[in-house]
Amino acid sequence: MTTEVPRRAGPLGMIPTDRGSLTSIGATVGAILAAIVIGTLLSGLIPPAPNVAETTPTPSPSPSSSPSGSTPVSSGSGAPSVSPSPGLIGTISYGYALDPSTHTVTEPTESFAPGDQFCYSISLTEPFGTAQIGEEVLRIESDGSLTVVQSRDKEIMDVTPAAQVAGFCTRATGLIQVWSTGNFIMREYRGVELIAEGRFAMTG
Repeated sequence: MTTEVPRRAGPLGMIPTDRGSLTSIGATVGAILAAIVIGTLLSGLIPPAPNVAETTPTPSPSPSSSPSGSTPVSSGSGAPSVSPSPGLIGTISYGYALDPSTHTVTEPTESFAPGDQFCYSISLTEPFGTAQIGEEVLRIESDGSLTVVQSRDKEIMDVTPAAQVAGFCTRATGLIQVWSTGNFIMREYRGVELIAEGRFAMTG
């Protein structure tokens, strides 16, 4: 007697061949292709994000501060401008002559030429307190540097200790021969203390 094994309904093998399966597979593939096409179109429409460079701020130079006091300032005129140095107890004035009673200058000027009388008066806010003061003279060079033309250790001026004013005169010709011409700074010292400062010019 022959036994017949019943067959399972549906297609045989790994790849389905019935209409329903093929329809389902086709719909899935179509959806995938549609998604790829839409993604490609959208990527072309959206512009790429710009590259943003991170900038580092450049430090600006701080204004540098100018030194005060006795540092010379170049002047375009023949005679330097006179501005008393802060903190000093005295000033120096210049002229062509001296008042014999007050020892202050007359005919004031700050520029001297050969043949002129070179006079100057030292005025303090307190007595000199000593019988001698040292006097230093510096020439202001074109680059602003200072050259000592008279050392305070070698030029000692006699003053009255109880006085507050002292005056001196000499001929500019001899000074120009030793110091040359230009702008100058004169400084008066009581020991190591700078007590007065003034500026003047010598011309040829």
